Amino acid sequence: MERLKQALSAAGIAYKENELLSAHCTFRIGGPADVFILPKNEAQLCAAIKLAKEANVKYYLLGNGSNILFEDAGYRGAVINVSAMKSAIGILENICFPGKDPALTYDAVVVGADKMLSSLCRTALENSLTGLEFAYGIPGTVGGAVYMNAGAYGGEMKDVLASVRYLTTEGESVEIPAEQLGLSYRHSIFEENGGCILSAKFHLARGNAADIRSRMNELMARRKDKQPLDKPSAGSTFKRPVGAFAAALIDQCGLRGYRHGGAAVSDKHCGFVVNLGGATCADVLALCDEVRAIVKEKTGYDLEKEIRVVKA
Repeated sequence: MERLKQALSAAGIAYKENELLSAHCTFRIGGPADVFILPKNEAQLCAAIKLAKEANVKYYLLGNGSNILFEDAGYRGAVINVSAMKSAIGILENICFPGKDPALTYDAVVVGADKMLSSLCRTALENSLTGLEFAYGIPGTVGGAVYMNAGAYGGEMKDVLASVRYLTTEGESVEIPAEQLGLSYRHSIFEENGGCILSAKFHLARGNAADIRSRMNELMARRKDKQPLDKPSAGSTFKRPVGAFAAALIDQCGLRGYRHGGAAVSDKHCGFVVNLGGATCADVLALCDEVRAIVKEKTGYDLEKEIRVVKA
């Protein structure tokens, strides 16, 4: 660890020691990271990964922390805060994408992994580009959304993703088309290949700004009406089982408001586990186990966690 810190200092890459991870995730849960790295650009991000490997220090790539749960013990290694970067969003006009409707005009939007989805969606709206309305309100970064093929309201990232540029485990920057990313329900090849997403390119059709804004406002209103946005959480806690909906199954089992310590099944939306204040990782995991057991016993469905637990 000392070797890594010295190398980071020599490279001019900012870092903090014993940074509480609860301050960097939407669940507001998690102990300290040994080293919390703050790259200011893509070059520093790639350099930080290289230095961590050379120092034999394990690392975790962190975006907005909206779908993860850090352990109470924190993280024994380096957390690299990708969202600390300040990349730009570029638009390439009149791009021909194979397989797309030839009657429509498409633009390519190129965006860094660090950018928030909300920022990307606003850029699309400002340029009258349609296709990302479903993503408006998802509280994550572009990199995180691609990593898990985020989706909502009938749309997924794979619907609008053209290609991704990423850093391989060997340190090579490559760009591959979306069709080769193994995108499926909350999954991509990045879960297996260890690559670091650097940027993504989207194909978006030109549309009517008023219609795009109306759809975004409609979906945001639905989120505010149905989701417990007033309490810390990591979004949907369980994946959607085949043939059913996790929230409906949990509600059917009488678990609305069910608690363990400071964690609870949301009164507003049973698909969310929320932090009522002072919840620990242990509280959340125990609650999830109890909910899964009860749902399995009463309905036969085996719920699988959607939130990702980052081991210390």
